[in-house]
Amino acid sequence: MGLLDIVKPGVVFGDDVTKVFNYAKEHQFAIPAVNCTSTSTINAALEAARNVNSPIIIQFSNGGAAFVAGKAIDNKNQEASILGAVSGAHHVHRMAKAYGVVCMVHTDHCAKKLLPWVSGCLDHGEQFYKEHGYPLFSSHMLDLSEEPHEENVAICKEYLERMAKMDMTLEMEIGITGGEEDGVDNSDVSSDRLYSTKEDIELVYETLNPVSHRFNIAAAFGNCHGVYKPGNVKLRPEILGGFQEHIQAKHSTEDSKPVTFVFHGGSGSEPEHIATAIKCGVVKMNIDTDTQWAYWSGLRDFYENNKDYLQGQIGNPKGEDKPNKSYYDPRKWVRESEIAMIARLEVAFKNLNCVNVN
Repeated sequence: MGLLDIVKPGVVFGDDVTKVFNYAKEHQFAIPAVNCTSTSTINAALEAARNVNSPIIIQFSNGGAAFVAGKAIDNKNQEASILGAVSGAHHVHRMAKAYGVVCMVHTDHCAKKLLPWVSGCLDHGEQFYKEHGYPLFSSHMLDLSEEPHEENVAICKEYLERMAKMDMTLEMEIGITGGEEDGVDNSDVSSDRLYSTKEDIELVYETLNPVSHRFNIAAAFGNCHGVYKPGNVKLRPEILGGFQEHIQAKHSTEDSKPVTFVFHGGSGSEPEHIATAIKCGVVKMNIDTDTQWAYWSGLRDFYENNKDYLQGQIGNPKGEDKPNKSYYDPRKWVRESEIAMIARLEVAFKNLNCVNVN
């Protein structure tokens, strides 16, 4: 039996999201969550998922969503980020089913100052739910890890209460992911704050679970955003297993892995750390830095290989009057970026043991 025996291709939500994550736990794989900034990057991510016959999560950061809307739209009151995320979500709904891909639509890190962004997405989502009977987004992520734990979890509870009415899933973070991403810089955070505790996980579980079982936790185990040299970051994914044991014992859950974890700051991680995290209940890993580099490298390599045809509209080694349109047409070089991004994502799928799981 494969995943497509449990859910259908297209955007999944509600119980189907839970089924996908439970299936991932059972079969020990994690799903790549790819930050996208355009229809081009969305399509590349969907194509990669189709190539490896596996599910994917398309997600938008606050800045990435604003870029989808276009730089000409003012982001005062988060207008561009709201509209960009909504537009991107509609595109994924249209395309995922056509690609035959099981997909989730998600918004990434939302710090306290950015809460109006997710609130605006929920406003659109509630209208969409009223019209269609299912949510526009599969899930949203709140990153209130820089706030006191009690405040973090209390705000998450408020949002989960609203999202649960639309069969949505909440992702939250407790403990800080180091490094820098999308304007949030935790590079100087003390190392002891980079590791969550069992008490942290207990607080989240006991506060959110009575509202809805549809929540995921981005626990900190030394992970950092961005690329780093091996040895510079001390990952301890094994602590997630201890958290599972603690919650299972205290609440006598039937599931030996009652907590659904996600892995932030996974770029550059050693394969053995990824494997350990998956064994401990990680079902989702964010991918951004590596795919950004891949997308750029596809363009760079195209230029280096064809530079003699890219110095003017007319004139190349074949003749002074020969046109170069077939080289500078955006469809040509954007596609080369997509191909490089697809290739990098296929590596990510393999590293996450997420190949041919459909």
